[in-house]
Amino acid sequence: MMKNRMMTLSLAGLVALAGGLGGCVSQQAYDDVVRENRALKSRNVELQGRMGDLEATESSLRSRLNQPNTALSGLEDANALAQQQLNQALETIASLESQLDGMQFARLDPVTDDALRQLAGRYPGLVRYDADRGMLQFSSDLTFASGSADVQAQAKNSLRALADILKSNEALGYDVRVVGHTDSQPISAKTRQRHATNMHLSAHRAISVRDELVSLGVPAGRVMAAGWGEYRPAVPNTANGNTPANRRVEIYLFPGSGGGSSASFGPTKPAGTNATIDRDGIGGSSFEPTK
Repeated sequence: MMKNRMMTLSLAGLVALAGGLGGCVSQQAYDDVVRENRALKSRNVELQGRMGDLEATESSLRSRLNQPNTALSGLEDANALAQQQLNQALETIASLESQLDGMQFARLDPVTDDALRQLAGRYPGLVRYDADRGMLQFSSDLTFASGSADVQAQAKNSLRALADILKSNEALGYDVRVVGHTDSQPISAKTRQRHATNMHLSAHRAISVRDELVSLGVPAGRVMAAGWGEYRPAVPNTANGNTPANRRVEIYLFPGSGGGSSASFGPTKPAGTNATIDRDGIGGSSFEPTK
């Protein structure tokens, strides 16, 4: 529209000059009209250039105005996907809870049971043994640094002692389930860089313990890892979710299904074997719980 106005201005100027000169014009008058025409054309080119610059600026501004909408749309899509994944995880949790509720725990054989009792006794504060469930419970606050899934050096001795028990002839017939738990305190921004949610953190911690046992010689086919996140608290979570008792890793022993050996379960050793648990070696050095 501006371009049309500029062209109209140019033509109007020429018409006005020509009209004022009458039918015949002098060379001077003609030269003046040509000169004015050239000046107007030059001005038109200049204005068209400025117009192009303004149009480019307008286009850039419109693009920048649309960017927040595009970003918002992307966030909404990501949120919808995360909600879908969360719903799937909750369905899986409900299914696992149903299976767990239907499980009956068998007591371990006396030799392994006694070895695990001794192990827990050597590491008070770090390890607790539940004989009725064949379960060792490790305090996450003493096994891992805050927000981390790396097993701390002070907890590795206890896992080394546990690996020795699991490799003994008495325990060869047991498979091992490592289950991580957290409290309901929200994940910090720093922790979220490696563990997106409490569910991720609990699973990653279980995997770290499993990897530690496997690195110590426990066959990988005997050990599985899983994470409950904040969904199976040992005690009610506080208002801010910071509940140390709920931050834990539980290790269950149960009759194997082919990953270990066909050892029998009872007070006697499997036939044809001579190895026994080194009771004096269980636990290694003493443990001093710190936080």
